[in-house]
Order: sequence, then structure tokens, then C-alpha cells
Amino acid sequence: MAENAKKQIPLRLSAKLYNEIAAWAEDDFRSVNGQIEYLLTECVRQRKKNGKYVPEDLDPPFEIEIR
Repeated sequence: MAENAKKQIPLRLSAKLYNEIAAWAEDDFRSVNGQIEYLLTECVRQRKKNGKYVPEDLDPPFEIEIR
């Protein structure tokens, strides 16, 4: 697969999580797909930077049911 080619994958999200991401995407003027790709890219960049998936000072996650 070419380095710049995009791979399609199925992704199942709860309606609540999807709605949260959709609202965030709208705030950032992105599509939902673009927002998910952006978030994953930032996580990978952060991991490469300091060997951790997320910063140590993250807020605790809010209650959301993910299936």
C-alpha cells in the first residue's frame, strides 16, 4: 500500500460517543472522519514524542458508555 494512500476501516461507536465527536468536529470545522483522524494522529505524535499514549496531566474521563 502506498504511504499516502488511506486505508478504510469499519469503526463502531456508541451513539453518545459519536455525538460528542460530531459536536467537537463541528467546533473545529472538521468532518467526523477528519476529527477522528486528527485525534488519532495527535495521539500517535504524542506517543512518539515521549513514549506515552497521552499526557500525564489529562483530565479524568467523563462517564460515557462505549461498546
